[in-house]
Amino acid sequence: MATAATLPVVGAGARDLLRRTGTPAPVLAVVALLLVPGGGGAQGGTGGTGTVADAASGLLVLICLVRVVRGGARPLTRTAAVVLGLPVLGICLAAITSNDPASSLPGVARYVQVFVLVPAAVLLTVRDRRDFAVVAWALVGLALLQGAVGVAQYLTGTGASYQGEDIRAVGTFGATDVMGMATVVSYGLVVVTGIALGSGPGRARTAALVCAGLLFLPLVLSFSRGAWIATAVACALQLLLAGARRAVRVGLAAGALGVVLVGGLGIGSDLVEERVASITRVTAAPDQSVTDRYTMWAAAGEMWRAEPLTGVGLKGFPQYRDAHASVALSSGSDTAGAGAAFQRQPLLSPHNMYLLVLSEQGLVGLLALAGSWAALLVGALRRRGGFGPGSGAGADCALVATGLLVWQFTDFFYADIGGPSTVLMSVVLGLAAWWSLVGARRA
Repeated sequence: MATAATLPVVGAGARDLLRRTGTPAPVLAVVALLLVPGGGGAQGGTGGTGTVADAASGLLVLICLVRVVRGGARPLTRTAAVVLGLPVLGICLAAITSNDPASSLPGVARYVQVFVLVPAAVLLTVRDRRDFAVVAWALVGLALLQGAVGVAQYLTGTGASYQGEDIRAVGTFGATDVMGMATVVSYGLVVVTGIALGSGPGRARTAALVCAGLLFLPLVLSFSRGAWIATAVACALQLLLAGARRAVRVGLAAGALGVVLVGGLGIGSDLVEERVASITRVTAAPDQSVTDRYTMWAAAGEMWRAEPLTGVGLKGFPQYRDAHASVALSSGSDTAGAGAAFQRQPLLSPHNMYLLVLSEQGLVGLLALAGSWAALLVGALRRRGGFGPGSGAGADCALVATGLLVWQFTDFFYADIGGPSTVLMSVVLGLAAWWSLVGARRA
C-alpha cells in the first residue's frame, strides 16, 4: 500500500490518460526545432522571439490541454499545482499594479509560457523514466549538433565577432544570441555528467563520457563566462553527490582534458586565458561588458527600492533604465559575424534573472518565482536512496535533474530570459519538475 510520502502528484485518472496517449514526441519536436536558425535578436527580459520552437511549445501546451479535457481527470494534485502555479501570483500582481498595464500584457504571456505552461506540459507528457531518458538524450543530441556548428565557426572564422575576429562559437543562434549555443551545450554537458555518474548500463555511461569530451570544446569556444561558471558549479555538485572518490577521479580527468584541448593543442588558449582572467577583474580594469552589467544591476536595485513590493511592472526595465542608471552605462553592445552585419544591440535587461524579477515584479514576484524553483530543487535532492552507484534506477534521473536545476539557477545570476534558447529552458524546468514532483516519489 502506498503511503502519504510516496503518493505521486499526478492523479490516477490523469496517469491512465497519459499512458494511453502516446510518447514525448511533442517535447522532442520543441527540442529539434531549436536547430532552425532564429529570426532576430535576443530581446532582453520579457521579450519574445517568435521562433518555430516557440510555436511548437504552444502546440505542446495545447495538446496537453486537449488530453486533460478529454480525460476529464485532474492532471495534478494540489501540491504540484501550487509549486508550478506559484509564479503566476507575482506575474499577475506586477501586471495589475504596473503604471502601464497594457504594455505589461506581453510580459505576462511570456512569463506564464516559459515558467508555468510549458514546464507543466512537459511534466504531463513525460510518463516514466524511459521518457525522461529520451528527452534527456535529445538535449544531448541538440547540444552535439549545435556544438559541432560552433566549433566549425571557430575553425573557419565564420562565428560571431569576438575581439575583432569572427571566431565566437554561437551555433545556429546567431550573433545576437551569443548565449544560445553556450546554454544548449551546457545543458548537454550537465546531462551526460549525470548519466556518467549514475547507475545505468555501462554502455550508456561510456557514451555519456564520450559526449562530455565532445561538448567540452564548444563550451570553451563560446567564450561565455556565465555558462562556464554555471557548468562548473552544476557538475561539481553532481560529482559530490555521486561520491567524493569519484569526484576526485573525474575532476582530475576533466582537468587533463582541458589541458590537452586548450593547452596542449593550443585551441583558443590565449583568448580563453584572457576570458577566464576577466572573471576576477570586477574592480581592477573591468571590460565594458562587465561595467555595463554592474551598472544595470545597480539600476535594477534602484527600481526595486522605488517599488519594493510589486516592482515597476513587467517589461518596465527598459523604460525606467535610464532614470536609474549611471553615466557608466554604454548605449548598447556591438554584435556582428555569423552571417549578420554589424549592429548596436540595446541593453534591455540587467542580465540577472533575480534582479530583473525584483525590479519588475518586486519582492512578491521574486519570492513567488524563487519559491517555486526552490521547491523543485528540494524535491530533486530528497530522492530516497541516494545518488551514486547502487542507489537504484533513479540515480541517473536524480543527478540529471539536480544538475540542470543548479545550472539554471546559477546561470540566472549572469543571464535572464530572452532569445530562442528560452523555450529550451522551459523544457529543462519541466523535465526536472517531473523528477521533483512525480518521478522521485515513485522510486
